[in-house]
Parts: sequence; structure tokens; C-alpha cells
Amino acid sequence: MVAAYLLASAAFEVGRYCQAFPNFGAERRGAPVMAFVRIDAKPILRRSQVRTPAFLIIQDPGLLNVAGVLDGLREGGGILVNSPRSSEELSGETGKAVVSFAAAQMALQMTGKPLANVALLSAFASLTGLLPREALIKALSARFKGDVLEKNLKLVDMAADQVPTESWKDITHALSA
Repeated sequence: MVAAYLLASAAFEVGRYCQAFPNFGAERRGAPVMAFVRIDAKPILRRSQVRTPAFLIIQDPGLLNVAGVLDGLREGGGILVNSPRSSEELSGETGKAVVSFAAAQMALQMTGKPLANVALLSAFASLTGLLPREALIKALSARFKGDVLEKNLKLVDMAADQVPTESWKDITHALSA
């Protein structure tokens, strides 16, 4: 949920319209949670769950084994997974193009906590070109202060450099067409 709100805040920083909202299943600690973000250049009137996402950001690689997690992904859509396993290996298992990125390990190294949110969002922004790095930095600056902010800002830079820049730009362009 925090990642969804940070992504929406970053979109807002660059003048985009956005929505961020969670979808809870069983309300218990550790239960899988889905969160959705809509970003557009024009006002967003739809208020329903996202049924056909263009992108999926999966924070726990174990969720790839849960039925329905990849359902509805648009043809040619992008999947970013927090995993130390290779993109090729996960793509072979899922039958879909996956970008694998060890976000939790990177976060642990940089911040001392294995929280993948910031690294995944930075990688996503770099892959899509949807948001400039500065927008994510502003969103983080509004939420964090001091040493926590500084460590996360370093994480933003480190994570962005670990994925192929704007390799999902064609998916992004297809959305606006």
C-alpha cells in the first residue's frame, strides 16, 4: 500500500491525475494485499478495481505461485518482480516477460531493512519512463526525513541503474494511444 501511495504521489508531483487504493482479502497480518494505481494526463472518472493492468509490481516472488496473480495483465504488459532469480528463469516459469530485480536485498544493503518499495518504484520509473526520478524523490521527501530519507534517496539512484532504462516505453506509449 505504501508503494502505491508513493507512486501516486510521484505522479501528482509532475501534474498527472492519479488514484491509489488497496484491495484487501483476508484481514490478517501477512496476508497478501493488492494495491492499484491509476495515472493519467486527464481526470480519472473510473472508481473501480483495475481489471486489466498494464503493469504489475510484485513485491513477494512467492505470489507468482498464487492462482490469479497475473490474470488480466494486458497483452504485452510489464511485470516487475522483487526476486534474486533471473528474469529469464521467471519468464520461463510464468510464460510472460518478467523483469526480475533483487529489490529487497538492495534495500537491506542500503537501508538496513529489506523493504522493497522504494527500489521497486525507482526501477519501475526507470523501466517505463512514466515519471522522472525527481518526482519520486519529491514524494519520498514528503514522507520521510533525516537519515531514512537520505538512505532511500541513495536507494533510488542505485535501483534505477539496475534495470534497462525505458525498456517498457513502448508499453507506456501504447497506453496513451
